[in-house]
Amino acid sequence: MPPAPSFLARGPWAPEDVTFTWSERPYAPTPRETEEADAAIAALKARRSPSHDGLSTRLARHEVGPDGRLHLELQPARWALRLLGGAARSMTAQCVVRDHEGRWLAGRRADWVAQWPGRWTLGAGGAVDPGESPMHTLRRELAEEWSVAPARLSGEAMLLLPNDMVMFVGVAWLPEGAELRRDHEHDEHDWWPASMDDWPAHADAPLRGLGALVSRSR
Repeated sequence: MPPAPSFLARGPWAPEDVTFTWSERPYAPTPRETEEADAAIAALKARRSPSHDGLSTRLARHEVGPDGRLHLELQPARWALRLLGGAARSMTAQCVVRDHEGRWLAGRRADWVAQWPGRWTLGAGGAVDPGESPMHTLRRELAEEWSVAPARLSGEAMLLLPNDMVMFVGVAWLPEGAELRRDHEHDEHDWWPASMDDWPAHADAPLRGLGALVSRSR
C-alpha cells in the first residue's frame, strides 16, 4: 500500500471561510529541483503530452483561526515542480462530485495527459492558479472538465500527499437535472453508486480513501 496522506487542516469550510494572501516573491527551487523539473518537462515532450511550463501556486503557510476559518499564505512557483517526487508543496485542488441522489462522478484520465494518465479519479481536479483561492479552483475545474456548476460547494480538508504536494479537497453537489459534458482530458466516465460498498473493482484504495474522507458532507 502507498503511504497515506496526512492532514494539514480539516473542514468543513464554506467558500467564504477560506481566505488567502498572495506573495509576489516566487519560490526559489534548489538546483536539483530545477534539473529534475527540466527533465520532467522533456519527458512530457517525448511522449507528446502537454508540456507547457509557467507558474503555479505553492503553500507557504496556513493557519486555522479560533472560528475555524482557514487562512492560506500562497506564492508563485514553477509549474513543472508539480511533476517531481518532491513537489515543494505545490497546490492542487480536487473537487469530488455527487449528484442529488448521492452518486459519485468518476472519470478516467486520457492516456496523453501530463498527470495521472489512464487513472480513474473522482470529480474534477487541477492546479491552483496564481492569485486564486483553492475554493475558486474547485468551481473552475468543475466547469472546465464537466461544464456544470454546483448547487452546493464545501471545502473538506487540506492534505499533504506523500510526494509533498498539497491537495485541497472539496465536494460539489449538483442540482437535480444537471447535464454533464465531458472534456477531452477524460476518455470515459461513470456514476458510481452512493454506497461505496457497491463501487466497481477499479475503484482503488486511494479513491476509496478520498470517498471516505468526504462521505460525511451533505
